[in-house]
Amino acid sequence: MKNLKSHFVFARQQRSGIFFLMLLIVLFQLVYFFVDFSSEDNIHPDDTEILAFQEKIDSIRDVRLTKSSRIFPFNPNYISDDKGYTLGMSVEEIDRLLLFRSQGQFVNSAEEFQKVTKVSDSLLAIISPYFKFPEWVNKQNNKAISKKTYDHKEGIRKNSIKKDLNTATAEELQIINGIGAKLSARIVKYRELLGGYSLEDQLYEVYGLEDEVVKNVLNKFKIITQPEIKKLDINTVSIKELSKIPYLSYEEAKKIISYRSKFGRINSINDLTKIQDFPLEKINRIGVYLSID
Repeated sequence: MKNLKSHFVFARQQRSGIFFLMLLIVLFQLVYFFVDFSSEDNIHPDDTEILAFQEKIDSIRDVRLTKSSRIFPFNPNYISDDKGYTLGMSVEEIDRLLLFRSQGQFVNSAEEFQKVTKVSDSLLAIISPYFKFPEWVNKQNNKAISKKTYDHKEGIRKNSIKKDLNTATAEELQIINGIGAKLSARIVKYRELLGGYSLEDQLYEVYGLEDEVVKNVLNKFKIITQPEIKKLDINTVSIKELSKIPYLSYEEAKKIISYRSKFGRINSINDLTKIQDFPLEKINRIGVYLSID
């Protein structure tokens, strides 16, 4: 028994060592249970930082989208559903334009486009710089109608009662400053060639008639009587008859007939925009002489 007891008797230094060992074990246990060893690097940013970072990402994305969706010049009369959506137009705005166009009418300025579609001022400011109208439309739009009145022969003024351009004689036209016997005869002759003026801006097509003189004419004359034009069915007309329409050459008439033969029929005057190299500026002009049955 004495020998057994001697095994449990420790020297002073041994007891001190055991004490410190036990103390270390207790300390490690306390550290393990009460100290958070998670790294400060893993602390998540607050919501404000996340939103700020997301905004930076969105701004970079918007810049890339803007660059990738560059707008090229286009005629707003031929905006399709997809094109209108790309430009930021609503379904209602696109439908208003398509309805207007289905009636054979054309918009000839940014102001008229907004009046028809009712797009906002902000959207119009973005897309209108890319509007591309035919040359004759640009010529008309770039020359604003003067507000001041003109003293013409026999005291003609802007606010006077206008006469019918389709019934005016050459002599009546000569009361306009800048129009003599030769130009008045050309206006009447061109009217006969067209079968009557359907659009007032057709006066700009009269050879030798200056833009300022045209404005003077329109201050005194306007289209009151619509011309009685016998319209040709575009789906049955022959190439010979088609080529006789003002504004159409034989080659252009031939392209229309070829398109009709290829697809069976033409359902809308706007189908002509699908013909390769067909002059788009002529479509609203020749539409006056064509019908679709």
